[in-house]
Amino acid sequence: MLVGVSASLLYLLVRQVLQMLSQIACDGGAKDVEILVLRHQVAVLRRQVTRPDLQPADRVVLAALSRLLPRPRWSVFFVTPATLLRWHRELVTRRWTYLHARPGRPPVDKQVPDLVLPTRGGRPDVGAPPDPG
Repeated sequence: MLVGVSASLLYLLVRQVLQMLSQIACDGGAKDVEILVLRHQVAVLRRQVTRPDLQPADRVVLAALSRLLPRPRWSVFFVTPATLLRWHRELVTRRWTYLHARPGRPPVDKQVPDLVLPTRGGRPDVGAPPDPG
């Protein structure tokens, strides 16, 4: 739980810092963001030889930068918008997944019949009438 909260807070902080940076450089803000995206992607790709294995921090940076970059410039990402949406769905699923209860009446604990039956004390007048058949 604490990791999720800290990742959320980190994402919001990174996003706010990047938003301020793009506000400062209003003219070339999109270009600066694009350069930041490209630099981060190069750093990720240098760490590995095969398919990029993104860590949660990488996903946070890419998601934050995607919010600042205009849609026409999304071609610089090595992940697609559908991938960003899938990451978000997985994050929400992990956060809001509950254990599913079995349908129907819950089973009676094994100790209950052992506690209830001796209270009759062998008296036939307690409980249901005896079966005449």
